Amino acid sequence: MTSSVTRARGAALFATAAAVLAALFLGTGAPSAAADAAVADTSVAKASVAKASPTQAAAVVPVQTTGPADKRFNLVVLGDGYTAAELPEFRADVETHLNVLWSTEPFASYRSYINVWAVEVASAESGVDCDPGLDAPRRDTALGMGFWGGCNANSVQRLLTVDSGAASALADLVPGTANANRQIVALANSDTYGGAGGAYATASGGNALSSLITPHEIGHSLGGLQDEYDYYARGVPGGAYSGGEPASAHHTLLTEDQMREQRAKWWRWLGEESESGGVIGRHEGGMYSTKGVWRPSKHSIMKTLGYPFDQVEREVMVQKISARVNLVQGHAPNSAPVGDDRTVWVDTLHPVGGELDVVWRLDGKRLRAVADARTVDLRRLRLSPGSHTLTATVTDPTPFVRDPAVRASAALTRTVSWTVDTSLATAPQEMSSAFTDHTATAAPVGAASVVYAETTHPTDRTPAVRWTLDGRPVANPGNDRDLDLGALRLRPGTHRLTARIAGTDQELAWSVDASAATAAYELSEPLRTVHRPGRPVEYVYDGAFTMRLTARDDRDGYVVRQFRVDGDGWQTYYGWPTDAGAPYRFTPQGTVIDDLVYGKLGTPRVVPWDDATPDYGTHTVEYRTVDAAGNVSSAQRFLVTLLPPRQQVS
Repeated sequence: MTSSVTRARGAALFATAAAVLAALFLGTGAPSAAADAAVADTSVAKASVAKASPTQAAAVVPVQTTGPADKRFNLVVLGDGYTAAELPEFRADVETHLNVLWSTEPFASYRSYINVWAVEVASAESGVDCDPGLDAPRRDTALGMGFWGGCNANSVQRLLTVDSGAASALADLVPGTANANRQIVALANSDTYGGAGGAYATASGGNALSSLITPHEIGHSLGGLQDEYDYYARGVPGGAYSGGEPASAHHTLLTEDQMREQRAKWWRWLGEESESGGVIGRHEGGMYSTKGVWRPSKHSIMKTLGYPFDQVEREVMVQKISARVNLVQGHAPNSAPVGDDRTVWVDTLHPVGGELDVVWRLDGKRLRAVADARTVDLRRLRLSPGSHTLTATVTDPTPFVRDPAVRASAALTRTVSWTVDTSLATAPQEMSSAFTDHTATAAPVGAASVVYAETTHPTDRTPAVRWTLDGRPVANPGNDRDLDLGALRLRPGTHRLTARIAGTDQELAWSVDASAATAAYELSEPLRTVHRPGRPVEYVYDGAFTMRLTARDDRDGYVVRQFRVDGDGWQTYYGWPTDAGAPYRFTPQGTVIDDLVYGKLGTPRVVPWDDATPDYGTHTVEYRTVDAAGNVSSAQRFLVTLLPPRQQVS
């Protein structure tokens, strides 16, 4: 369930620190010799790139375009070791990684802030260097990716490096992107577990756990989140923390009472049921120490791959994602005073998870009559002669944020102002009413999505957008540019949604997928199966058992499967760490794989020194799906009873 994916800090160039970054990312503790070798290997890769740059044959494929690249946060995904014939496999790996990302909050709600670009370049040979062992051959690939820190005997297998020069050159092919507004993820054509973190994230494309690395790594590189591991190198407890109060937003030395008294750290979330399991409070261990420092939740994605961000981390990520964009995407000209004989407008971003708020004020007084509209007709305000100040304040009311300072920051609040001079006259303008931007219509939208449609902005009128669902008008007062489908509580099935500009033939149409994918489970043979009226089916075991989760959807797209035990945090189902096609294995004490523990039934056990006491008795296992449109299925459940040795039957 977890990968010791820790992040090196302060590395200016990935090429010169690849071994250190990757080893820390994977919790291996890289020796300096590994770093030195990585430098040499990267130099060789750079030399080969100089002879035949991969950019010459690369193709930029827009996977998800939500707006201009210079106005979005851009995820640039590269592939290495995929031959021309294997590029479809690269596309499938990208889809899997993305759908796992979109199933994780806050990426699910802010997916519309993110562009995704795949830069496809065929490698001469399939695979990457030294995979899986040092005796494996070097491969002729576009990005020079390799395990063992670039085939370094002093390194470790899972240390997966990439040539930074080649990666940057390929990412630079995406117009409008730069280091300030993009994250590069390089996928290796391999089923072997491996990866690295920092400015450039790497992962094996086809490993069971690799798609879970992406949100974790973006938590590091974008959110500045720290690891919550209580070890630095796998298999070695981290000891006691000896520093001062951490700068980390999700680590502290304070008690819960001190957090409340000082209104510090995550005091606003204390006592809440954690999104990643348990209750948000004070859980010992983190920042590579077993004792003396505390984190908010029992586990989260920054401690255990597969779990979500908890509320504390999620709040940070909302701020960081939003800071890469501007809530106000456009507005009526305001560089000079305007007359009161025209309309004034703002265009905003459109989170998938909820509408933004717009508050209009005239001379400091709120204009309640215009509600949440994106356009104000100044003629209707009947202004007194003279000069006035009009403002539009755009805010994100997301419940993911509780800190007033975060909500008031430029990431979540933007204000535009105009000087209105009643003596000025607006020049006549001829502009037709037409749609200018909208939610993509090519793919179905989910039943809980916010769908939007922007229009032109004539100075003499406000084009009204009218919505219909299955041919029936939908009331949508206030902001008619957004429609929150979640508020409509759609019945399962497929629906037709339209947006039309009143008085014109301008119309958009979407297919609404209101049916979640279905999930099913397969268990290994139990000792017995118990059926009781009004209770889920119960399976009785006297030892280890396996669970395979499958999903079926009537639409294209990768479906994420999730499960949880006894109401703990939802985990992304990935098969088994050593084999994505194998079922998940539950045992009384868990299975140790590469110094990490997987599949302990009951109270999770992450590392060998965690409590291994078996949780005998009856446990509730729930399972659900998240489909490509973002629909989350209702949770289904079954019971598992694990018998202690004295009760085992023959």
